[in-house]
Amino acid sequence: MRTPLLLLMWLCFWCEVRSALRTTGGLRRTGWEHTGMAGSALSLRRSKRGWMWNQFFLLEEYTGNDNQYVGKLHSDKDREDGTIRYVLTGEGAGTIFVIDEKSGDLHATRRLDREEKASYTLSAKAVDKLTGRDLEGPSQFTIKIHDINDNEPKFTKDPYIASVQEMADVGTFVVQVTATDADDATYGNSAKVVYSILQGQPYFSVEPETGIIRTALPNMNREVREHYQVVIQAKDMAGQMGGLSGTTTVNITLLDINNNPPRFPQGVYQFSVPESLEPGSTVGLLKATDADTGKNAEMEYTIMDDQDMFQTSTNRVTQEGVITLRKPLDYEKRKTYTLRVQVENVYLDPRFHSRDAFRDTATVKVMVEDVNEPPVFKRPAYIMEVKENAEPGTIIGSVSAVDPDANRNIVKYLIDWRTDMDHVFNIYPNNGSVYISRLLDREEQAWHNISVQATENNSLMSHVPVYVRVLDVNDNAPTFDNVDEAFVCENAKAGQRIQTVSASDADQPTGGHRFFFSLAPEASVNANFTVRDNKVTEETSTKRPNN
Repeated sequence: MRTPLLLLMWLCFWCEVRSALRTTGGLRRTGWEHTGMAGSALSLRRSKRGWMWNQFFLLEEYTGNDNQYVGKLHSDKDREDGTIRYVLTGEGAGTIFVIDEKSGDLHATRRLDREEKASYTLSAKAVDKLTGRDLEGPSQFTIKIHDINDNEPKFTKDPYIASVQEMADVGTFVVQVTATDADDATYGNSAKVVYSILQGQPYFSVEPETGIIRTALPNMNREVREHYQVVIQAKDMAGQMGGLSGTTTVNITLLDINNNPPRFPQGVYQFSVPESLEPGSTVGLLKATDADTGKNAEMEYTIMDDQDMFQTSTNRVTQEGVITLRKPLDYEKRKTYTLRVQVENVYLDPRFHSRDAFRDTATVKVMVEDVNEPPVFKRPAYIMEVKENAEPGTIIGSVSAVDPDANRNIVKYLIDWRTDMDHVFNIYPNNGSVYISRLLDREEQAWHNISVQATENNSLMSHVPVYVRVLDVNDNAPTFDNVDEAFVCENAKAGQRIQTVSASDADQPTGGHRFFFSLAPEASVNANFTVRDNKVTEETSTKRPNN
C-alpha cells in the first residue's frame, strides 16, 4: 500500500510550502488573494495591496476520484454578490486546469506526472459579468507539480560485462555501474541513489555512493573459478526504508596470468621405432599440461642430451613437443636411447615465480626395433679381369654379402639377367664366385658391366655392380692397311723406292706393335724387287706417307 508513503510525502510537502511562505511573503498579487494549498484549509487574507504572485504546488500522481484542488483565486473587488466572473488562460487551461468562474476555485482535472511536465504557466483575470469589463487585468502565475517518489532507480546497462586479472590486490577497480532516478533530485531524497551488493560477496564489494565495484577477496584464482555473477542494487531515498530500488547483473570474468608452470603428466615416456625410420621422421609426441590459457600456456620443449641423434620442436596449435630423428638408426649398433626432455613457458611473469620454477623435465626412452634388412655387400662395387682366351667355367672373381641382422641368415647369389642378356657370366649361388659361361673376345667387347644380386630367404634382395675387364692375348695376325698397285718406270734405278706399306694388329697394345716386313717366299724368286724394313713401330709406320 502507498498510504504511508503518501503521508510522508505530504509532510515533506508542507514543510517546503511553509518555508516558501516565510521567504516570499505570501501568494497574493495586487487585488488578488490565494487561499488554500492542494487539499488544505490554509488561507491568506489581504491586509494591503502590493503582494506578488508565488507558485501554486500540486502533488503529482493524485489518486482521488474527484478533481484535485489546487487553490483559490480571489479579487478584493469581488463582493461575493455574483457580479464577477473569473477567467483562466494559459497551459492546460480548460483541459488540465479548470476554474470555478464564480468562486475562483482552481482544480486539476486529471492525474499529473512531474516527470512528464514539472510546471505549468497560466493567467487569470476578473471580469464584470454585466459589462464584460476587466476588473483585474490578466496576471500570470505558475503551478509547480510537486514530486513524490514514484520512480525506481534504473541502471544504464543490464547486464554489465567486466573483467579483472586473477590474483589482483584487494580493492582493485573492476567496473562502475550507474543508475538514474527520474524523480526530482532537487527535492528531498527521492532521487538520491545508494548502491549495495546483493550477490557476489565476499569476492567483490561496491562503493555506496559511486557504484564502483572492487575486488574484496585476495588471491582469487582463475583456475579455481573463472566467472562470477554479481547482483547490484540501487535504492533511492538515500537507501532509507520505503525507498524504491532497481537491480542489475554484472558478469565478471577473471583474466588469466601466468601463475602456473607447465608439468609433464608422467615422469617417463617410452617410444618404439623401427631402425629403418628415415631421418626427419617423428619419433613421438610429448604433451605437458598448463592450467593457464592462451599466451600464458605456450611452451617450449628442449632435449638436454643426444641432440645429435634427436631434436625437438613445438606444435604451436596443440602445444605438443615433437621428437624427430636426425640420423639413421642401427639396431645392431645401439638398441636404446635415453633422453632428458625439458619443458618451460615461453612467456614468464616474474611477479610470481622464477624461471627455474617454470620448468619441468621428463625421461624419454627410445627403443630401436630390429628390421629384417637385405644383405649388405662388403664392397660398393667389384672389378674383375679375365683373359680373352680363358676357357668357359673359369672363375674370374667372387663377391661377398652378409645379413646385417642379428640372426645372420644365409645369403644366396645370382646374376641379374637383365644386365647379361647373352648369359656370358654365371655365379655359384652359395659362395658368390663368378665364372664365364662362354669364350670372350676382347676385340669384340673389352668391358662387361653386370649386376649381382644377393638374397636372404628368397625375399630381401640387394644388388652390387661388377665390372669385368677382358684382358688381351695375341690372337690376331697383322693386316696391311692398304693394298695398292705399285708402278715403276722402266728406267728406274736399282734401290729406288717404289712403295711404302704399313700394317696394324687388333691385339694390344694398340699402335704399339713392332712389325717385321719381308717378301713372301713365293715372291723371293723374282730378284728384281726387295723389301727394306724401316724398323719402326706400328704407330710410326701408319703415319709414314706413301711414296
